[in-house]
Amino acid sequence: MIPLKRQFSELIEAGTDEAGRGCLAGPVTAAAVILPASFALPELNDSKKLNDVQRYALRPLIEKQALSWAVSHIYQEEIDEINILNASIKAMHLAIAQLNLMPEFIAVDGNKFHSYKKIPHECIIKGDGKFLNIAAASVLAKTYRDDYMKQLDAQFPVYQWKKNKGYPTKAHRRAIQQYGSSPHHRQSFQLIPKQLKLDLR
Repeated sequence: MIPLKRQFSELIEAGTDEAGRGCLAGPVTAAAVILPASFALPELNDSKKLNDVQRYALRPLIEKQALSWAVSHIYQEEIDEINILNASIKAMHLAIAQLNLMPEFIAVDGNKFHSYKKIPHECIIKGDGKFLNIAAASVLAKTYRDDYMKQLDAQFPVYQWKKNKGYPTKAHRRAIQQYGSSPHHRQSFQLIPKQLKLDLR
């Protein structure tokens, strides 16, 4: 495996990433992280390549070593109003705004971003598997969103959010078919595909 680089530029750089973009329920969550030059965490990688135990073990280490970090949620009502892409970018902006150190450059996972306060930025496809600051942001975004969905699961256990975190699993969609949607579902998303409607009698 090729080691991840600490960051994209030589400036004070924030890496940012989101989690939950493809979910049917709950917020889209973004994190922004600024790492020091001395940062060392060889186990860190794209959160999708880590398991739950690894992600939650890494989170406090990232938070302890980071020069600054922040997490932000954009909830389902606003996702329905402004669409998931704009909500994802807004969540990143809000996370960056909460940093106690103003970045000089922003490294963004993915291929879409809106300029934030005219700070130079670079969109990097699969950046969470290339740069440590984006990988760190991916771990924070994923774990904090998962925590939120686990809390919701206590109120809405039929959807199994503790297990699926709001992603479109067959069990999740069957629960929507059986019990209807909740206030936390994204109504602008196709909650039940036509094929599932035909399969369920």
